Amino acid sequence: MQYYINNLKKELEDLANLKRERALIGMPSEFQQVFLLLPALFHYHTPQLPGYIEGHIPSGIACYQLSNDAKKRLKKQFNFIPPTNTTQTQILPPAISALYSMGSTCSLGQSVKSDLDIWICIENNLTDQQKEALQQKCRLIEKWAANLQVKLTLFVVDADRFINQHHECLMGENCGTAQHILLLEEFYRSANLLAGKFLLWFAVPYNYTVNNVTYPTYEQCVNAMVDLNLIERNDWIDFGPLTGLSAQEYFGASLWQLYKSIDSPFKAVLKTLLLEAYSWIYPKNDPIAYQMREFIQKGQKHKGDNLDSYYMLLDRISNYLVEINDYERLELIRNCFYLKVNEKLSIPTQSPSWRRTILSNLVKNWGWNEQQIAKLDACQTWKIEQVREMHEILLHTMMKGYRNLLNFGRRNNLDSLISPQDLAILTRKLYAAFEVLPGKITTLKLNISDNLQEDALTFIHVAEDRINRAGWYVYNQKPILNSIISHQYLEYSKYLVKLVGWCYFNGLIADTTQFYYRNGENRNNSKINKLIADLKNYFPIDVPAATEEQLYGPCEIRHLAIILNLEDDPTTNIKIDNEVANSVLNYGKDELSLVGTIDLLYRNSWNEIRMLHFSGSLSVLEAIKALLNRMHKNADLPNSIEIFCYSEHLSCEIKQQIKKLMDECVDLRLTTTENNSTQVKPLRVGGSSWYLFFERLGVSSHQFENAIDFYGAVSNNKIQGRPLNILDETNELPKEIDSIAYRGIIQFIFEDTESGFDLYILNEHNQVEIYRNCNGSKENMVKDINDFYVLSDDRFTFTTGSAVNFNLPQFYQITYNDSGERKIISVN
Repeated sequence: MQYYINNLKKELEDLANLKRERALIGMPSEFQQVFLLLPALFHYHTPQLPGYIEGHIPSGIACYQLSNDAKKRLKKQFNFIPPTNTTQTQILPPAISALYSMGSTCSLGQSVKSDLDIWICIENNLTDQQKEALQQKCRLIEKWAANLQVKLTLFVVDADRFINQHHECLMGENCGTAQHILLLEEFYRSANLLAGKFLLWFAVPYNYTVNNVTYPTYEQCVNAMVDLNLIERNDWIDFGPLTGLSAQEYFGASLWQLYKSIDSPFKAVLKTLLLEAYSWIYPKNDPIAYQMREFIQKGQKHKGDNLDSYYMLLDRISNYLVEINDYERLELIRNCFYLKVNEKLSIPTQSPSWRRTILSNLVKNWGWNEQQIAKLDACQTWKIEQVREMHEILLHTMMKGYRNLLNFGRRNNLDSLISPQDLAILTRKLYAAFEVLPGKITTLKLNISDNLQEDALTFIHVAEDRINRAGWYVYNQKPILNSIISHQYLEYSKYLVKLVGWCYFNGLIADTTQFYYRNGENRNNSKINKLIADLKNYFPIDVPAATEEQLYGPCEIRHLAIILNLEDDPTTNIKIDNEVANSVLNYGKDELSLVGTIDLLYRNSWNEIRMLHFSGSLSVLEAIKALLNRMHKNADLPNSIEIFCYSEHLSCEIKQQIKKLMDECVDLRLTTTENNSTQVKPLRVGGSSWYLFFERLGVSSHQFENAIDFYGAVSNNKIQGRPLNILDETNELPKEIDSIAYRGIIQFIFEDTESGFDLYILNEHNQVEIYRNCNGSKENMVKDINDFYVLSDDRFTFTTGSAVNFNLPQFYQITYNDSGERKIISVN
């Protein structure tokens, strides 16, 4: 048995050396520098090296031996000569047990674009203050790597994290409660030692048999190996076994991969399908990490092409898809794998890398032809048609895999382990990225092509009485009849602003793009040129990602463009009346509204791009109501509101008056009065008298012909369409709810009472239901409600079969401060 342990150490060391060598092949010099110097930066702590902080910062890596290459680089780059043991004034025990890379690093999946994810493995002897100091050092080293154009993410991981199920909040690259054992499984199958101790898990026999005695558990087997003096515990780092992988974890993990697919779709598709393959054989627990450990212990490190984690991942998924006869997704994962490896086999090379050799053999076995390979190799030059085709295929595949996992969850009475807060953040991110809604502009972010810009774009309007559906079409061609007829349009929208917005936010518009605009007989391009120039000046395309805090709260309008008279301009045929200086909404002797169409184009705090269109003489009135009902009372003012007017006449007057009106209405909506009473704003539009009612939960409008009708309706509280007309005197609604009321989302608000709690439910239209004196656990109710919405079939709301309603309810608690004042907070 001792021979087995010694031989295993040799196997692990040889495998680590091989993978470290492979990680450097074909990589830029900056990557090589970061990869080779990382252990030294954590072993030594000195002002000469990146990551230095004053104070006693945890440093030193167990069993670390500085390589000659790293020693030369330290002297050349930082003029640092490592001290020898004889010159050190004090030798402290190492604070860090090991450094391991994980993920695609050191594998076939690594490419020049790959991130570098490193676990800084520590054990239980560091205080919270020391851990925080080590985290600060990690952030400084990440910045140093970023300056070298290397995306480095460092995770400080306690050895007992998985044994004791410790979780951090879901932030950035941290999966929070979404994954636990599955994260450890990914670590075991992809981890490669950079410095420090070996993983104990690989030393424990796969069948728990030591000296012909089989032990029932991992822990008992480890204790037996220690008692028999086969291993010294301090020589190894122990993250624990892969037992306890339950049906509950699959849902959170698949949701996390969907979340990751927003930025890394090819990798996420592979990982989602791996989860599906694992769930296919449930309750049998046979992940790739088990297979890898068995090969190592049997001395078969040549298997799985030298135990390459990505090679073995592809093999497991492929076998699963063949078994269920799903050859469509099999072809897709081969495409994803090829693009992830990024070797470009159609481009000849004199010295093939080890990755290229393996990929060439795979492609040959798949039976791919030169045209297929050349198309994938040219992905960086793809235009919107190819990118959208791949986007639709990927989205369809992700959603199909997600539905399969949901069905798996139902069969196993899934009770999701993911926390309500993490679930809310994940689903909101997915909602913002994937949800298909009538007024939402879909942006394609596959990070494939470097340039989607077009040389020419032609916008053509089709009237109601034609064969094709009425609305606007955009072509990436000049308006040459034969060319347009034989060419497929890029996109359709009923409204011009949405179509132009789709082109702009998807990167089709360059400074050199030529625009053509045809609306019936109108061939004047000035309007569309002006609109595009205004969008480019007002809306940045690249903005910071929505924070977790923003995703957990109600979305708020951040940048709003109010676009007037782009498609229908009433000023074209009016007689300019200089004598009648009245409102542009009630202009001249005929009392005409000079706003024919109004488009609201805005980006919200979840980074969605939304558009609303209104037309006709009452378009401004309808636009005001729609806009203000998307603002809850406690919302911040939009960062900016800009009016763009494209009228032939009186453009400045229209713009100024609409700006003043919008500012007043937004201010009324977001201003809370002391008595919270309804405020009323009269408005004369197109010869009729209208009144806007700024109420507690929204804004409504009503038309009155005379003052008697108006005051009678207000005094009797009989305004039609008022959100509060379903409440009576006994069902008083706490005014604090106004601050979070937001249309489009179901909201649950708890208020504690002596006998339990009251529950107020606002539906998507801000209509209220009240339940008094509820009993039971609010935490369980939140969890049950989330699980219901997560697993219900009606979340697949669109006939395409690929869309899922990810917008889960929001939960709040009414609390009291020391002065007895009520306030409302989010329920985590």
